[in-house]
Amino acid sequence: MAFDRRQKPLATTTPPSFSLPQRVLHWLTAALVFFNLLFPDGMNAWNRSIKQTGAATADQVASANIHAYAGIAILVLVALRLLLRLVHGVPEAPPQEPALLRLAAKIPEGTLYLLLVAMPVTGIAAYYLGYEGAGDLHADVLKAILWVVVAAHVLGALAHQFYWKTNVLRRMTVG
Repeated sequence: MAFDRRQKPLATTTPPSFSLPQRVLHWLTAALVFFNLLFPDGMNAWNRSIKQTGAATADQVASANIHAYAGIAILVLVALRLLLRLVHGVPEAPPQEPALLRLAAKIPEGTLYLLLVAMPVTGIAAYYLGYEGAGDLHADVLKAILWVVVAAHVLGALAHQFYWKTNVLRRMTVG
C-alpha cells in the first residue's frame, strides 16, 4: 500500500474540542515549562559550581536533578501530546480568525513543539552527556526563543478569547 500524503491522521473526524487527555497533557506541560523557565536556579548553581570547582554539593545536584527531571517529563508529555494529536486530531481553527492569521499561527505552533523537544534534548546533552555547547544553546538561545514563542501563544489565546470572541480557550480548558 502506497503512502498518500493527503490522508488524514488516524482520527477520521475533526473533533469540536481537545480531548480530556490532550487538555491534561497541555496544562501539565505548561506547568512544567513555566516551572523550569522561572526556577532554573538549581541547575545554574550546579553548573557554576562544576565550572569553578569541578564538583557540586549534594543540594546542588538534587536541585539540578529536579530541573532535569522536569525537562525529561516535558519531553515525555510532548511525545504523548503528539501521539494524541495523531490519534484524536485537533479542532479546526475558528472561522472568525482571518485566513492569513490561521496560516501564520502554524509557524509558532510548530516552533513551540520543536522547542519543547529541543530544550530537553539539549539539556540532557549538557547535563548527562557533558556537552557544554548544548548547555549554552539550551540556557541562552533556546530559552530566549521559548519565552517569545510562549508569549505569542498566550497572546494568541487571549486574542481569540477577547478580540475574535471564539471558543479556542474553552476548547483547551473545559472542552
